[in-house]
Parts: sequence; structure tokens; C-alpha cells
Amino acid sequence: MRKRWISLLVTGLFVGGALVPATPALAAPTFKVPFPCGQSWSGQTRSDHSPAYAVDFNRTDDNGDPVVASAPGTVDRVTDLGGTSYGKYVRINHGGGYSTYYAHLNGFNVSVGQTVGYGKVLGWVGSTGGSTGPHLHYEQRLNGADIQVRFNGTLGLYWGTRSYASDNGCSSGSGNGTVDTSGTPLTVRSGPGTGYASVGTVADGTRVTIACQTSGTTVTGTYGTSSIWDRIGSGRYIADAYVYTGSDGYIPGVPRC
Repeated sequence: MRKRWISLLVTGLFVGGALVPATPALAAPTFKVPFPCGQSWSGQTRSDHSPAYAVDFNRTDDNGDPVVASAPGTVDRVTDLGGTSYGKYVRINHGGGYSTYYAHLNGFNVSVGQTVGYGKVLGWVGSTGGSTGPHLHYEQRLNGADIQVRFNGTLGLYWGTRSYASDNGCSSGSGNGTVDTSGTPLTVRSGPGTGYASVGTVADGTRVTIACQTSGTTVTGTYGTSSIWDRIGSGRYIADAYVYTGSDGYIPGVPRC
């Protein structure tokens, strides 16, 4: 009889003479790469990392690049540990025991208690705390213990370095603008700057769809001086200083290239 009671307790709870099934474990959120839509980052894992399953993300000239929420949740920690450990870091509670950490930031863009979704900028890549150079230290945890990361359900590389392409925030959509050059066609460049090759022109008054925005050569145009460039197609960029978007600066909701 004793063995039978033990069996019942293992498979569920015995309450008021009725067997109540144990609560099933909640599924993990669909985590995405913690950077804006369309970006590619190098993610490194190594067995001597602390904690072991954390990922260090880098790309060229990444200091100051935006770091975004890898899944919806609530910010429950925004902390600055000074020159030690994680330095400036953010933690998000995703529910079901799952959380994510974003460390070594150079600044914060969220506060404790704030609800965030995919693509929300949390802060910017830095080298605070015990870091020896700019990078993002990223973790996924379950009930406080670090777990091997997954992006869109796919396990990250352990151990080594892999390139990860982000589709985070892509569903936030594109933006729109109208070219205003007072009659002169606007040169389209192959990259975000006047030093890139010309790949065509866009006529004054053309309505364009802006897939993403990034910084590049500073240009003075119809709408002032700006270093923002708008990607209007694959390998096609125009200076935002000549585009009316209704926003003074980056367009809200449009991802960074």
C-alpha cells in the first residue's frame, strides 16, 4: 500500500480523494537573436565561459549598436555593477521560469516594470563591468539556471563561433517616405554613404518604402543635416535628409539595418 501512495504522489497531487494531474511545464518562448531585424552577428560559446551556456556577440564596430529584447516579457532588473561582473545589464522575465540577461551595456533604454516586445531596444552594446572589449554577453535561463540558447527553436552552436542572422522585430513593418529634392533626381547608393557606388536614381516626389534605417555619411538636404540612410531595396540606400517621413530622426517601429 505504501508503494501505491508513493506512485500517486509522483504522477500528481491527491486532493480531497481525487487525483489532480501535475501541472505541465510551460513551453519556452520563441527567442530571437537580440539584435534588430536583418543584422548578422558572430556568437561565440566556450566551455570556460561564466556561465557556461552564455553567448558573447560581436560584429565590426559594434560599440553603441542597439540591443533588443529577444522575446516579449517584463523588465525586472536594470542594474549597474560598476567595473565588475556584468557591468550595466538588463534582465527580462518571460514567464514560466524563463528569463534573459543582456550584459556589458553602455547605457539603458528601459526601466524596471516595463513591458517589452520583440525588437524593443533595451540598451546599447558596450564594455562595462569585467569586459575587456565591446560585446554583448547574452543568457537564457530557466528557473535561475543558465540553459543552452535557442533562436526560433534552433539550438545554438556549442562550442564554437557561428554567424546568427536576426529576424527580430521584422514583423514591426517598414516605413514610408516621399523624396523631396526640389526637382533633381536623388542618387541611390549601394551602401549608406556618399562614398558608395551609384546604383541609380529616384525621381523627386517618389513615394518609397523604407525597409530599415542605419547611420552613414552625414548629408545636408531638404530636411536639414542627417547621418541617417534609408534602405529602399537590396543594396539600395538613399539619404534620409531628402526624404519626408514625418519623423525627426529614426522612424519609430522601423528596424535598424
